[in-house]
Amino acid sequence: MRTEQITAKALKKVGDDRYKLSLVVARRAEALANGAEVLVNADTSKMKFADIALLEVAEGKVGLEAIVDGK
Repeated sequence: MRTEQITAKALKKVGDDRYKLSLVVARRAEALANGAEVLVNADTSKMKFADIALLEVAEGKVGLEAIVDGK
């Protein structure tokens, strides 16, 4: 899937709010950088943490609770 399609799908998951999406992706990317387990079934060996986080949001594995919970 192309990056634009993944981003559009992720935006729908957070109510088309780009600000919320950026916060969720930033939090999740930070967690991934600190050793959190990847939640998607994809070859992530050559992906950046932010790209993995965006894919996780698009697939519904991570949502707005990442902002509220703080982890």
